[in-house]
Amino acid sequence: MAEVTAPRFADWQARNAENVVHGFVRTNSTGGLIVGCYLYDTDLGSELVRQGFEIQPADWRRAAHKCADAIYSRLSGEAPFFDSRVAYIAESGPKGNRIKRLAIMDSDGGNHRFITNGQALAISPRFSPDYKKIVYVSYLNDRVRVFIYDVAAGTQKLVTESRNATFAPRWSPDGRQILFSMAVAGNTDIYRISAEGGTPVRLTNTPGIDVGGSFSPDGRKIVFESDRSGSQQIYTMNIDGSNQQRISFGGGRYATPEWSPRGDLIAFTKMGGGEFRIGVMTPAGGGERLLTNDWQDEAPTWSPNGRVIQFFRTTRGKDGRSSLWQVDLTGVNMRRLQTPQDGSDPSWGPVLP
Repeated sequence: MAEVTAPRFADWQARNAENVVHGFVRTNSTGGLIVGCYLYDTDLGSELVRQGFEIQPADWRRAAHKCADAIYSRLSGEAPFFDSRVAYIAESGPKGNRIKRLAIMDSDGGNHRFITNGQALAISPRFSPDYKKIVYVSYLNDRVRVFIYDVAAGTQKLVTESRNATFAPRWSPDGRQILFSMAVAGNTDIYRISAEGGTPVRLTNTPGIDVGGSFSPDGRKIVFESDRSGSQQIYTMNIDGSNQQRISFGGGRYATPEWSPRGDLIAFTKMGGGEFRIGVMTPAGGGERLLTNDWQDEAPTWSPNGRVIQFFRTTRGKDGRSSLWQVDLTGVNMRRLQTPQDGSDPSWGPVLP
C-alpha cells in the first residue's frame, strides 16, 4: 500500500518510464470493494490522478473502466469512453438463413448478454441518449416493427408497425424523436416519429432510395444517404426535411453516415473497387480520410467522445464471417472485439452515469 501512494520514482526513472499507474483493491465492512487508482508523472515525481470507488464485487469491471477513463482523459486531454456499452446484432446459422439477435456488452466485449431470443429477426439497434433504452427493428413473418427496449426493466414497447420494409432507426439528441427509413411502393424515404409512437412524418420525397441518417449533436440537422444522383451519396438536411444538400464528392459510393457526438466529423462507409472501407469527412464534405483498408468494413458507430469508431468486418467467401472492430481517428490503432457469435451493426452507447 505504501508503494501505491508513495512510488519510488527513481526506480521508474531508471526504467525510462514517463508515467506509472498504481492501484489497490480491498474489502469494506459490508462485503463490498474499495478500489483506488493513481497516475504519476515519474520525471516530476508528482501525482496526476487519484480516483476511488466503492463497488459491489460483481461490478469490478466498471471500476477498471472508470480508472482507465480517468487515466486516458488526463494523458490525452480527451473525454472518457471506456465505461460504456455496445449494442449489436449477434449472428449465427448458415449464411442464407441467419439468426439475428439483439445483444449488449461492455465497450471491450465483456459482460455479454443476449436481449432477444432469435425467433424474430433483429436489426439496426441504437442506444438512447440517456443510455436507458435501445431502439431496434424486428422482422417476424410479414410484420415489421420498431421497438424500444428498456435495458434496466427488460421490457419493450412498440413505436410503429408496418408491412413495408423498415430499417435504420436513430434517436434525436433529446431522445424524443426517432428517425427511420421505410420503403413504400418501391420508393424508400426517411420518416420521423415521436418516441411515444403516433403518425410518422415523411422528410424526403424523391424518386429512389433515401436511407438512414443520424441527427447532428445539436439536433438541427440530419445526415443521410441517397441514390437520387444515380449512386449512393451523402446528403444533409434540416430536421424538417428542408435544404437537402449533397456533401460527398470524392468518387465511389457512400453509405451509413453517422454524425460524431462532437459534431466535427461524419463517419461513413465508402464503396469502390469491390471494397468497403470506413472513412470520415467534415459536415461540409471536406477533409475526407479513409481509416480502414480491408475487404468489407461497414456501419461505423462513434465512441462517446467522438475519437474512436466501431464497425463490423466481413471476411471473403460465400460463408463470410462478420466480427466487430474498432479504430481510432489515426487509422493506426485497430483491434477486434471478441463476441460469442458473429457480430454486425454495432451501436456504441454514451458513458454510463
